[in-house]
Amino acid sequence: MKATVGEITSLVKGELLCGNENALLTNFAALDQADASCVSFFGNAKYREQLSETSAGLVLVPSREVDVPATAALVMVDNPVLAFDMIVKAFGVRPPQFVGGVHEAAWVAPDTKLDRSKVSVLANATVHSGGSIGNGTRVNSGAVIGENVTIGKDCEIGPNVTVREGCVIGDRVILHAGVVVGGDGFGFEFVEGLHQKVEQLGIVRIESDVEIGASTTIDRARFGETVIGEGTKIDNQVQIGHNVIIGKHCIIVAQTGISGSTRIGDYVTLAAQCGVAGHLTIADKVTCGGRSGVIASITEPGGTYFGYPARPLKDDRRESMRIKQLGSLLKRVKRLEEEAGG
Repeated sequence: MKATVGEITSLVKGELLCGNENALLTNFAALDQADASCVSFFGNAKYREQLSETSAGLVLVPSREVDVPATAALVMVDNPVLAFDMIVKAFGVRPPQFVGGVHEAAWVAPDTKLDRSKVSVLANATVHSGGSIGNGTRVNSGAVIGENVTIGKDCEIGPNVTVREGCVIGDRVILHAGVVVGGDGFGFEFVEGLHQKVEQLGIVRIESDVEIGASTTIDRARFGETVIGEGTKIDNQVQIGHNVIIGKHCIIVAQTGISGSTRIGDYVTLAAQCGVAGHLTIADKVTCGGRSGVIASITEPGGTYFGYPARPLKDDRRESMRIKQLGSLLKRVKRLEEEAGG
């Protein structure tokens, strides 16, 4: 990166509140890690102390009323987070440019429907027969695309991704490294002292504009489809069981596990390490806090839930407060018993 304060101000369409517009910036960093050569941003009130102590050369801020060292140039923007993202995109490390073609070390079945000049298949990727890949899609090294898989346009299939037979991927889907789509659902019946396998013969359907983080696994349906709705974003190391249906524009954060046949509405947020039992329903726009354990359906839209078992935020906070009061309550009871006994 090499840009002046003035050039950065123009890039983000901001207003320079103070500072030398000709000062040179060569990097970007968080408030507590930045030095005079860096652009940084103030996007969350909890970092107010870091803002007041930062050594950054330029800070993106949402208003004039901020406490920032006099050494920093200030640029006011509507949304510092999005403005900083523009700078990172302009000057950060970019992924390789898309170049159409099938690498000589890749293998693509002859009957796969694709335009080889408009699809990129990199070295050591394998595409089995019967499927199709849309224009602008890149299949990275080590990826394995099973039989009869349909992949839409402008997708990014990361290194070592596996998409098993019959699955359907929409347009502009991103599967990061190591994702497994359509692995066997976990289904067994206990018969005569043995766990007998129940065949999983459905598929996974991922709708358009979904992004799935590294090492996430999405099991194929026992029958029918496991579905990830349009625009949903899934973090790393998430497990989604067979026949789960996830709605549109959901956020599912790292290490969350969703058991089979659960239905999740639109705009739902499941924070890190949530656990959701099977055959449940979670209504639209529900938020479950980190490490929540959902063991009963949530049918009321829009609530915020915490704890195990997951309960409305107000109830969880009230219960936590009662637990904190137990120590003093026990002391009071003991004192009263001593007084009564005396």
